[in-house]
Amino acid sequence: MTQTVPAKLTGAIDTTPRTRTAAETLDAAVDYLRGLQHPDGWWKGELQTNVTMDAEDLLLREFLGIRGATETEEAARWIRSQQRADGTWANFEGGPADLSTTVEAWVVLRLAGDPITSLHMRAAAEYVRGHGGLEGTRVFTRVWLALFGLWSWDELPDLPPELIFLPSWFPLNVYDWACWARQTVVPLTVVGSLRPVRPLPFGADELRIGAPARKMDRPWTWSGAFQRLDKVLHSYSSLPVQPLRQLARRRAAEWILARQEADGSWGGIQPPWVYSILALHLMGYPLDHPSVRAGLAGLNGFIVRERTEDGWVRRLEACQSPVWDTGLALTALLDAGVSPDDPAVLRATDWVLAEEIRVPGDWSVRRPGLAPGGWAFEFENDGYPDTDDTAEVVLALRRVAHPDSGRLRGAIDRGMAWMVGMQCKDGGWGAFDADNTRVLCTKLPFCDFGAVIDPPSADVTAHIVEALAAEGQADSVACRRGVAWLLKHQETDGSWFGRWGANHVYGTGAAVPALVTAGISTDEPVIRAAVRWLERHQNADGGWGEDLRSYKDPAWIGRGETTPSQTAWALLALLAAGERSEAVERGVAWLCEAQRADGGWDEPYFTGTGFPGDFYLNYHLYRTVFPISALARYLTRLQ
Repeated sequence: MTQTVPAKLTGAIDTTPRTRTAAETLDAAVDYLRGLQHPDGWWKGELQTNVTMDAEDLLLREFLGIRGATETEEAARWIRSQQRADGTWANFEGGPADLSTTVEAWVVLRLAGDPITSLHMRAAAEYVRGHGGLEGTRVFTRVWLALFGLWSWDELPDLPPELIFLPSWFPLNVYDWACWARQTVVPLTVVGSLRPVRPLPFGADELRIGAPARKMDRPWTWSGAFQRLDKVLHSYSSLPVQPLRQLARRRAAEWILARQEADGSWGGIQPPWVYSILALHLMGYPLDHPSVRAGLAGLNGFIVRERTEDGWVRRLEACQSPVWDTGLALTALLDAGVSPDDPAVLRATDWVLAEEIRVPGDWSVRRPGLAPGGWAFEFENDGYPDTDDTAEVVLALRRVAHPDSGRLRGAIDRGMAWMVGMQCKDGGWGAFDADNTRVLCTKLPFCDFGAVIDPPSADVTAHIVEALAAEGQADSVACRRGVAWLLKHQETDGSWFGRWGANHVYGTGAAVPALVTAGISTDEPVIRAAVRWLERHQNADGGWGEDLRSYKDPAWIGRGETTPSQTAWALLALLAAGERSEAVERGVAWLCEAQRADGGWDEPYFTGTGFPGDFYLNYHLYRTVFPISALARYLTRLQ
């Protein structure tokens, strides 16, 4: 059996009790991670979100006429279990109440038969009325309400399907939107232009406050101009003759069909998936049409069912992360001293190599001459590889001793070339597209929820810089430009903003190892400032945590309940900076003390970010892979 800690490390730990404890903790964690590997080679932790996923899943099925009693009962049981004592629902564990999430949960529980006079429904309604009512909800929530006659389509922003005709160089064309946004917007233009209503057997007057329409912004601002344009678009939509509208809908439907993935999804994520099904259905595609049937069947593959004390519950993952999780798990095992030709490592490598993307996608619109390569997040997401996954996969695969070294090297080289080709003009990297930075679409009245563009971010740029440097390209133009981007975007307090993880702890945990790998001395002011920031934000228990409220409230930056993943991120940065300080010792001690008997860790708090300020994720594998890497690198530093 392959050892989880190399013999040379075992010899180094005999004299120090703390080190021995860390080694035992690491050993148990590696065994636990091994047990989570699928026989096909991959790892996938659940991606937990909030109950809007479950509410909208039932509303979709209601709209299509396929909602069943069992799935309704199980989803409603899950939604009730997530309600807090004050009657509200939040978007992440321990977070503030969210108005729109609470409204969607209330509507679906009414659909499930919960009487409005019950205590939990009355408490939810009271909160809604006291915090803006239906009138204060986000656009996406009001779209779902409009589908069932609980809101007027006239009071929603108009997104004309004619957008599909705009060329890629023209402002507000669909490729100005981030990949997740464009795949959502295109089907929504079809749905919104058709304005369907399928009434429910109940209303939602209990949630209204009779608030007046939102005041117009100043006319000379982009927001004000778009609000006035929205009035013009509404007038156009009400005309009896619209020469291009039907053609635009057909073109949009063709665009949607061309982007369906092999598993039936669109982008492998919930928003474009459900709206694409709705759009095709409304365009006359029957439920047994191959694309619609595949879409619905694929959604079932994202369902998590679990037996609880109250009975079975059912929840929907917003997306799935097998490639990302597998890359991180490989790195964790290799950090821990697992042999590069260990059977578990080779099974994972073979699976990852089979997932390499060799076809063009929407990213080709901005980079038409770039050859395909790299990896995506999902099982089936060939249309949308991303630079972040590609960087993490490269960092893992380059350390594997695969018997087919030519195949391995070819995949790595293609992924590296694709990543370099996706670098933005300013030297940084976005996740899915190059130079997806036009902010005009963010000013539309429709865009009141979620990030709709994909500009460069510190965490993604850092991962790519680290991969380039690890592959011997630290002196390349691409890597030097990436380093310069990171140096320019360090916050004045010494940290970095985290786009895809919570938040400054994540950004700093990515940037410091990348810069050091790329040749920045650990004595440089940029590294010392990051170390001081991490030390200042260490919790009294020795760990680190940053609440997701930090995206909106600066008072939360670097503050929050300790979590295993965030403690590991901080340790990875400190260790890369050469620290062997008391801060490091206390962080390692916290990981050792917090470990469960089975080798895993508990992490109820969300540390993943979908849309900063709006939508968050709890990656269930983060609590395992990152502590393994942190503990392993700590032990290695003791040599």
